[in-house]
This record gives sequence, C-alpha cells and structure tokens, in this order.
Amino acid sequence: MAQPFMTLLKDGQDYLKTWPMKKELYALFPECRVIAGTRFAMKVMPPVSILACAVLFNTQGQSYLPQIIAIGLFFMSIPVQGLLWLGHRANQQLPPSLRQWYQDIHAKMRLQGCKVTAARSRPRYMELATLLKNAFDDMDSAFTQSWFR
Repeated sequence: MAQPFMTLLKDGQDYLKTWPMKKELYALFPECRVIAGTRFAMKVMPPVSILACAVLFNTQGQSYLPQIIAIGLFFMSIPVQGLLWLGHRANQQLPPSLRQWYQDIHAKMRLQGCKVTAARSRPRYMELATLLKNAFDDMDSAFTQSWFR
C-alpha cells in the first residue's frame, strides 16, 4: 500500500538519524552510501540550485525563466529523492536471512543485559537500524566485531 508523501519524508529523516554509520556496515547495506549522499545533497544542493538559477538568469535572461525554474527544482529535488528512498526502505520488511540475523543480535544483546525492545516476528529495516544503533552504542567493539566476521 502506498504511503503519503510527507509520511515517507518523515520516515526517511528518522531512518537517516537512526541508522548507525559504521564502517562494518558499508559493505553489507546500501543505506550508508545513500545516507552519506543524502546528507551531502542536503548541504550542497540548495546553494548549487541558487547559483545555477542566478547564472542562467544572468546569461539567458527572462525569456528562459521556465527552464531556469525547472533546473532549480531539479537540483532541490535531489535530497528529497534520497529521503524518499530511505523512507521507503525503512518501512520494508526484512528478508528471511536478515530477519534471522536480527533475531540473533537481539537474543545476544538480551543475554548481555542490554535494554532492548521486544523482538518483532516480522521486523522492518527501521527496527534493524534501531537494534544496530543500540548494539554499537551499548556493546563493546570486540562483541560487535564478532557479528561481521
């Protein structure tokens, strides 16, 4: 079922803030690269959009105003596209292999005495992000390194 546009953007922002940006995860998940690109685009694209519009307006004049607006909107839409992808990904259910990995990490954290929420039978990527963030924050590096060997 399709979700409203603003809900996807909010979910994407939450997912962007929750996902742990650790070097161990770069090879396993595309989220790290998409998050890095989206953060970069959020910083760079508004000034690039304004600069492109100003240069085009200065060189081409008012007769090209529709094209100038389209180019400005294109540059401004790039970070939105990243947030939409992240929002869609956050709401997808984990495939069976990652679901098992999620259950294993959850069980190990509970055995170590970490405070974790109840494990879901059908977790989404957002629950995986929350669990991984808690694991990297609460557990020592030797314990988390054992998951990525």
